[in-house]
Amino acid sequence: MKLASFIYNNIYTYGVVSEKGAYSVTDTFLHEYKGLKQVIDAGLSHQLMNYCNVEPVPFEKIQLIKPIMNENKILCVGMNYKKIYPLDVAPPPVGEIIIWARNEDSLVNPGEKLTIPVGAGANTFDYEGEIVVVIGKPTFRILESEAWDHVLGCSLMNEGSVRAWQKHSIHAGKNFFKSGSWGPWITTLDELPELDAICLRTTVNGEERQKACINEMIFSIPEIVSYISHIHPLNAGDIIATGSPHGSGGSLNPPKFLKHDDVIVVAATGLGTLSNTVN
Repeated sequence: MKLASFIYNNIYTYGVVSEKGAYSVTDTFLHEYKGLKQVIDAGLSHQLMNYCNVEPVPFEKIQLIKPIMNENKILCVGMNYKKIYPLDVAPPPVGEIIIWARNEDSLVNPGEKLTIPVGAGANTFDYEGEIVVVIGKPTFRILESEAWDHVLGCSLMNEGSVRAWQKHSIHAGKNFFKSGSWGPWITTLDELPELDAICLRTTVNGEERQKACINEMIFSIPEIVSYISHIHPLNAGDIIATGSPHGSGGSLNPPKFLKHDDVIVVAATGLGTLSNTVN
């Protein structure tokens, strides 16, 4: 299934999306479970269609929003694909998994405009298409072999970054207000193709900038989930962006950073399309 949160008739709701449209949950169910986070916590995500209205709402009548908001950890993995760097900025080889956290307000909804930084930050505003893992149940100190049992599904992120700030502070460079996005929905594992066959593609104004498949990751998703679970617990609804392949603007020679009116589209097999324009 594809689990989504959206606005319909100016009212927040959530449910299941398909090629026929969006099936919103009933009012009774929405009253009891306020959002997808509560549904996942209750272990009802795979039965969600049973609690939806029979008739779908056409896509043109809804506005997709972030699947989960304000209630989850947002974690990101860095340097998880082999990249071609200009010689003067090449980082050392990756020996361990690199992680950081993002603030909720650093990410906007699908289709919402990104906010270009004010001042010098605007000169190195960058995009990063990534596959997101959504945790499906409490996860603490698990083995790699157990990791997929704790994953609900996958989604997409444009992990927008300000490179000049990132050089002195990862937190600063990765948390500019409304600099990235995630969505458009969560595709549950049972609906995904063979996981190693999932491929990511990022375009800017229609030009392909990034393309890679999950099996090209340096650290696999089970390695990432297990590693983080030995640092602190992961809860249902927490998300992990798993790293961005070669082709982000700052890794090109010469660099190609974002500017006003650029359109960034992140897409992946079975995960839909995440599109945002720079304001």
